[in-house]
Amino acid sequence: MKITFLGTGTSQGIPIIGSKHPVCLSKNKKDKRLRVSVLVEWENYSYVIDCGPDFRYQMLRSGCTKLDGIVFTHEHSDHVLGLDDIRPFYFMHGDLPIYAHSRVLNELKKRFNYIFETKNKYPGAPTVIEHEIKNEPFKLKNIEVMPINGLHGKLQVFGYKFQNFAYLTDMKTVADEEIEKIKNVDVLVVNALREKPHHSHFNLEEALVFIKKVSPKKAYLTHISHLLGFHDEVEKTLPENVFLAYDGLELFI
Repeated sequence: MKITFLGTGTSQGIPIIGSKHPVCLSKNKKDKRLRVSVLVEWENYSYVIDCGPDFRYQMLRSGCTKLDGIVFTHEHSDHVLGLDDIRPFYFMHGDLPIYAHSRVLNELKKRFNYIFETKNKYPGAPTVIEHEIKNEPFKLKNIEVMPINGLHGKLQVFGYKFQNFAYLTDMKTVADEEIEKIKNVDVLVVNALREKPHHSHFNLEEALVFIKKVSPKKAYLTHISHLLGFHDEVEKTLPENVFLAYDGLELFI
């Protein structure tokens, strides 16, 4: 299984428009972060988790030419606004499966009603195949995917476990029974927004405590804001098996 980090930034990305913060002015490529998303590939299958407003460029940059589906964590704009840019995949390969909580599917229907339209549909609009996710395993082609339920402030969100890879973003609270699902995975990805506490995201300290509970072989931090600091400086302070993810990072599991 190959994991490509398409984006590792928070909702505004890094650099932030108009910001003079030193991290936003950094010339280090690892300090430039698109909105958070990963590409998961195995055999001849390709899925993305979330498709935010940078989705088009992320697909071009990664060289992805075929997509088997999109799995959504939740409905916030930085995770869904790229849905219109599935059109090339639709034109080449037909209707695209999407997987999400029922609440997220309903929200997508409001924002992208023309995609879900069944009568007098606008020519050129893509079509999706809806799959509702509940907190129980589901199949993507020939593997089983396990949802990991959590809270993003007060909003329910899903993380996902693909075999020995677990991906959680926008988490603030995860119950012990959900943590049990991902104990001792090979690779854990989890959000770490900044050092200062935040009402709906793990800060760095909370993310490190969470990683200790899960006890993965390796952990990568994502959904990072400029306030966490420079990539190279922060990574020097992390435990031996914990790393900062960065855009374009590829893992093989």
